[in-house]
Amino acid sequence: MADHHAPARAQDDLCVARVPLFQGLSFEDQLAVATLASHSVVDRGEQLYAAGSRSSQLMVVHTGAVKVTRIDIDGREQILRVLGPGAFIGESAFLTGERPTHFATAMEPASMCVFRHADLGRLVREHPSIGLRMLQEVSRRLAATESRLAAVISGDVTSRLAEYLLSLPTRQVEDGTLVQFPMAKKDIASLLDTTPESLSRQLRKLQQSGIARTTGARGLIILDIDALTDLTIPA
Repeated sequence: MADHHAPARAQDDLCVARVPLFQGLSFEDQLAVATLASHSVVDRGEQLYAAGSRSSQLMVVHTGAVKVTRIDIDGREQILRVLGPGAFIGESAFLTGERPTHFATAMEPASMCVFRHADLGRLVREHPSIGLRMLQEVSRRLAATESRLAAVISGDVTSRLAEYLLSLPTRQVEDGTLVQFPMAKKDIASLLDTTPESLSRQLRKLQQSGIARTTGARGLIILDIDALTDLTIPA
């Protein structure tokens, strides 16, 4: 991972300002936070860190996307979540002191603001709102994980796909609500704990039932958002 170790004040103010973790701070305090960050750039496929590694940094995604994965007992990669601009990773090691049990890898060229844990600890002491927002994000991730686990146990791929589609950024078009898949369908299948074949079958069912239709390589127009919402409840 390329690390220019340049203060982030000039080049990454936007990174600091757009992160929910720091949005409770005044602009002056955000500028002070930015001086503690270094700027890192990674290429597609480059690993930020591996399971078991010594990770002592909080990484905030500025541009691009990063996937968090684990390797199952059969050696297959399982995507746990995907981080976009404004999201952060590395807070678990900061909060618990334990080494990560997952891998973090760039899905596309990405840039990040990087904070040493020692600097982050000082920031939390000086600005308790940072610690509170960090705990709020961890709580949201836990709730999402519990919901996803319940759907996996139920074996209901339909509800997992419906929840995922409703979580994507939307744009209104003439005949419905457009969403764009942010990654390859094989990666979406991994994120949803299913197979690419099962995902394809579920997408075909949505089209056959008139709930959605595909458009372009990665587009999907939701024609009946209420019906899709109903599908989030496991059968």
